[in-house]
Formats: sequence, structure tokens, C-alpha cells
Amino acid sequence: MTDRTAVQIPGLVAGTWEIDSAHSEVSFMVRHLVVSKVRGRFDRFGGTIVTDQDPARSSVTVTIDASSINTNEPNRDNHVRSADFLDVERFPDITFRSLAVRTEGRRFFVDGELTIRGTTRAVTLDLEVNGFTPDPYGGTRAGFSASAEINRQDFGVSFNGPIPGADNAMVLSDKVALTLDVEAVLQDGEPAA
Repeated sequence: MTDRTAVQIPGLVAGTWEIDSAHSEVSFMVRHLVVSKVRGRFDRFGGTIVTDQDPARSSVTVTIDASSINTNEPNRDNHVRSADFLDVERFPDITFRSLAVRTEGRRFFVDGELTIRGTTRAVTLDLEVNGFTPDPYGGTRAGFSASAEINRQDFGVSFNGPIPGADNAMVLSDKVALTLDVEAVLQDGEPAA
């Protein structure tokens, strides 16, 4: 059930924020050979967050450079950039655009549209508001963490192969865990009214 009462966020600063990619991370995890987890991140991304005293009027947009994938293994990264996976030549960006911010009890969720390989699907991010603080340079910073689990097949990322000698087991899982840890800078140096 969605709580229609605006949740009070301690220390909330309303305004428009730009993601500080130097202090943020967009990462993922996928199971490999059933027994292990491969983790990676995207090194280039940006976005805008709008916060409002009423969280339901807040929004976020994020654009990720798909070619910036980094799993600490160059050969694997090049394969993931290829048409077998992200096909970055044809689809250079991964994007997320929020459609609604909602609360359930004290929890926050961001419903939006995620686009990978030119395919857009509805995705809900489980959101944590980490706080708002002045920075040493006279500005204001905000922190957010968000996570979701997607099925890569839903976005046409379907390359896979069976594990020899294992019944019905595939090299890669279809489920991919996404995590965004974001620090953002308030624009214009002043909170919105």
C-alpha cells in the first residue's frame, strides 16, 4: 500500500542536483558458472536529481556511457561491449528516467524506465536517502543509494552458453543486480524555495 502522506526526510534540501561522478558509483553483479559472482561498474555517467519537500514530486535522470564498462578484465570488457551483449557501437548509452517517487511506510521507491540496447522496460529502484550536508567549498551535497534486480533477457542481452557436464546450467545468470551510490552537488549554490 502506498502512503499518500508526504514522508519527512531529516535535513532535506529541495533543489536540483548534478551527480558528482568522481564520488559516485554505478555497479552491477551477475552470477558466473553458478558458483561465483562477477562484479563490474561503469566509469562514465552523469545525471540530474530534483528533490522536493514532497518526495512524490522528486525526479531523477541518469545517462551511462555503456562503453565505460569495467570488470577489471579487459578481454571480458571488450566482449561485453560487443554485439553479443551491450552492442555499444549501436547503443552507446544506458539511460534511466524516473516516472514516480513513492513511499511505502518509511521506504522509498523510484519507478522509472531503464533503456539498455535500445529496449526500454519498467524498473523500480529501492532508494535510500543517505543525507544532505554542506561541503568544504561552500556548496551543498546529497547522498543516495539505489538498487534493483533486472533480467538481462528483457533488454535483449541474451548471449549465453551451457556449462559442459552440468544439467541445465548456463555460464551466466539472467538476473543482474544493479547498485547506484550517488553523491550529488546542489546547483546554483542555493536551495530551492
